[in-house]
Amino acid sequence: MTRKEIAELYINLLQKGDMEGVISLFSNGGIVHSPIYGIKKASDFYKELAADTSDSNLTLNGIFEESDSSRIALYFNFLWTLKNGELVNFDVVDILVFDEEDKITELRIIYDTVISREAVASLK
Repeated sequence: MTRKEIAELYINLLQKGDMEGVISLFSNGGIVHSPIYGIKKASDFYKELAADTSDSNLTLNGIFEESDSSRIALYFNFLWTLKNGELVNFDVVDILVFDEEDKITELRIIYDTVISREAVASLK
């Protein structure tokens, strides 16, 4: 499977809410940099995300691959339904960094948190 195919699989698994499947794409030491949840082990991040999520709808707008690096960027829209029923809609860029075995070692999530930060804080 190519890194681009892994990136597409990542989006599909995230869309379905298959967090175990998403976690399986990461290396054992894989980490996530999230503007809302902070820096966490991938397994911890996706379990926390799942706990806060009732539903999600992702629309992929593009995949950008650097031919001479181990990075791929995904640009997508995220319509997020929180556990309390509140809807949050925003555009996201996820930057995936791969190791030699094509496992994700690092994910950097980039988006404007003005609305989502307050919405997620209300869940706690």
